[in-house]
Amino acid sequence: MSKNTITVLGLEIVVERFDSEDYISLTDIAKQTERKPADTIADWLRNASTLLFLQTWEFLHNEDFKVGQMHDFRMGAVDNRKAVSPQRYVEETGAIGLVSRSGRYGGTFAHSDIATNFCNWLSPEFQVYFIKEFKRLKEDEADRLGLNWNLRRELAKANYPIHTEAVRTNLVPMVDWNTKREGMHFASEADLLNLAVFGTTAKQWREANPDAKGNIRDAASEQELQVLSNMESANALLIDQGFNKEERFAILSKRAARELDILAEVKAAQALKKLK
Repeated sequence: MSKNTITVLGLEIVVERFDSEDYISLTDIAKQTERKPADTIADWLRNASTLLFLQTWEFLHNEDFKVGQMHDFRMGAVDNRKAVSPQRYVEETGAIGLVSRSGRYGGTFAHSDIATNFCNWLSPEFQVYFIKEFKRLKEDEADRLGLNWNLRRELAKANYPIHTEAVRTNLVPMVDWNTKREGMHFASEADLLNLAVFGTTAKQWREANPDAKGNIRDAASEQELQVLSNMESANALLIDQGFNKEERFAILSKRAARELDILAEVKAAQALKKLK
């Protein structure tokens, strides 16, 4: 097990390697609030979007995940009379995305995918700075080890499996699984996200940019890809809750615009800071 630290807006955050994967201290991240970190993390664990994200992430990465027990945990989490904690979540479901340790150097650690979700739940602005510093850490590590690490690729894949699973489970008839018709469902939802974030479909973008290499997402900025990843997670939750396509588009468009405005303000502030 190796340990590194990153500093985000004055907060020192521990990054540890467990089973060759990066796990981030949620306890350190939660210190940006005035509450006890454990209370902040517990509130995050009660959030419906968080629970869907965690359930789908574990389903995709953990063959020993206890889906039935996760259903019980989700039902209990909405009851404020019941205690919710990372320890209980891990013990009851067999989850591997969170690690909880006691003692002087303990706390709650989360896989980098999950830590990014936690940052967004706390503050999209903080998430920007977190991703920037995590990118720097990984690029430095890659240079030292002679590896290739690409932030754009990491952002693009972060919530894609979770979104795909939600579409397949809720929108695709089982007879269409693993057929060309299933691909049409995925393409339709991809364009819903494209319209919400970029204001255009993939086809419309190709027609407007005939000489461009790649697709609309290849041409997107890191900030746009970050928002797109967040919208994949949000759309997965809305699909799971039964919202129709028109309702989801209205919600996602509003949320994407707000997050893009926040990131634009952060980027402008960073540029101004460099000039001083």
